[in-house]
Amino acid sequence: MPPEARRRSSVAGGAWGWRDPTDAEFRAFVALVHDVSGIALNDSKRALVARRLNARLRMLGVERLGDYVKLVRADESGAECVTLLDLIATNETHFFRERAHFDFLESTVFPRWIAEASAGARPRVIRAWSAACSTGQEPFSLAMQMLETLPPEHGWRIEIEATDIDTQALELAERAEWPVEKAKEIPQRYLQRFMLRGTGPQDGWMRAMRELRQVVRFSRLNLNEKYYAVPGKFDLIFCRNVLIYFSPESRAAVIERLADRLVPGGLLFVGHAESLHGHRARLRAILPTVYSRAA
Repeated sequence: MPPEARRRSSVAGGAWGWRDPTDAEFRAFVALVHDVSGIALNDSKRALVARRLNARLRMLGVERLGDYVKLVRADESGAECVTLLDLIATNETHFFRERAHFDFLESTVFPRWIAEASAGARPRVIRAWSAACSTGQEPFSLAMQMLETLPPEHGWRIEIEATDIDTQALELAERAEWPVEKAKEIPQRYLQRFMLRGTGPQDGWMRAMRELRQVVRFSRLNLNEKYYAVPGKFDLIFCRNVLIYFSPESRAAVIERLADRLVPGGLLFVGHAESLHGHRARLRAILPTVYSRAA
């Protein structure tokens, strides 16, 4: 097939819809994503990148991936870079995902905090951070469990910071609304106390009650940034199922920054497929995916 015919075939029927990128263009794109987010893509992700970027390139009238890389590189703190990261981000989440973590909090951590507070060894303020909160199920799961076990009427104050790189996911999280099918993920006692089922135009949806929404604050944060614009330090941090997407060097830097944000004895929870092996100078494992900051 003549070169021009091959090009037309690629444009008409290829995964990209425009022009399939050269190897050099794809490598430049991979380097861009890593530089701005820490996420490590490889050649197996070409089809995924094509699916997620196709419509955006068409809307911008950009035919080559290399030209899009130049566009984003021109202002790596600008709106197009944010849009790119929204498109690349993966948002799979559930209420009470990896239930063993919540069981550990209920059986071991909360009783210890209650005992320490009763002995005057700690304040009745708990600060938690959901560092890759996606559409909100994780921080609201924490909020439900904490409000029931550490209630305000017993003098406890719960503060939960919830951050994500994806602005579209954050917008959904702040609405605190989900399809009612998600109710099956929530223990019945929490569902009855903390969730409202929609009626009329909202039929088929459920919404977190005001009591729950009041303790969670959402903001955008890129874990690859050197400074994390969240206030203070935390008793526990959930950073689950996100470190697997980072390159080893970016992962190490993120772990160090997260450790900086833990109080002595504070807990870092990671995903079941993640490990801090080789990055535990200040953290000790107390369960396979739970780490405590050394005093």
